[in-house]
Amino acid sequence: MERAFSNRAEAGRQLAEKLETYAGREDVIVLGLPRGGVPVAYEVAKRLNAPLDLFIVRKLGVPGFEELAAGAIASGGVRVLNQDVVRAIPYATEAIEAVTAKETAELRRREQIYREGRPAPELHDKTVILVDDGLATGATMRAAVKALRQSGAAKIVMAVPVGPPDTCQEIAQEADETICLITPPFFQAVGQYYEDFSQTSDDDVRALLTRAAQEISSKQQ
Repeated sequence: MERAFSNRAEAGRQLAEKLETYAGREDVIVLGLPRGGVPVAYEVAKRLNAPLDLFIVRKLGVPGFEELAAGAIASGGVRVLNQDVVRAIPYATEAIEAVTAKETAELRRREQIYREGRPAPELHDKTVILVDDGLATGATMRAAVKALRQSGAAKIVMAVPVGPPDTCQEIAQEADETICLITPPFFQAVGQYYEDFSQTSDDDVRALLTRAAQEISSKQQ
């Protein structure tokens, strides 16, 4: 099978072409889902001349059944709960608070590592372009969209290079605009559409955020 993208950077450049209407607007911010979404988002932000940041989502696994998601927390102190799951958990309040505290600590640790002291961006009344390197089940992206709604974003644009048709359609019900560059009918995994799908490191994420901030700063001088 021919790969659709040589790497995440190229996927980001292709994605940016579909987002040209947002170029040069002061109300736009591009957020990458770390780690793999950040190299894609960097290329989008660069092309649109928009600031780049990240949006971290952590799943709230049910204690003892961690694969079952009771909800998620995200950057900005937002929590989204899956009430159907919560109602089925014994001692739900205590269990959810305990796992929220644990995952909040991890989320803050990651934000500290990635942002290196830079403050989190203000998202209220912003047009947010939320980028990942692809969708599989879409669970993380759905949680991110819900969290962005709670943060007061004016418009949420979900943009990915690849995803299964049904998942892209589901996300389209929740985001204000959804761009999936390719939606292969026999989708198996995001990595199969990239020639180079090597893991993005924490250092890569830090370097891209720093470079993006420097580029925006130099243009404003």
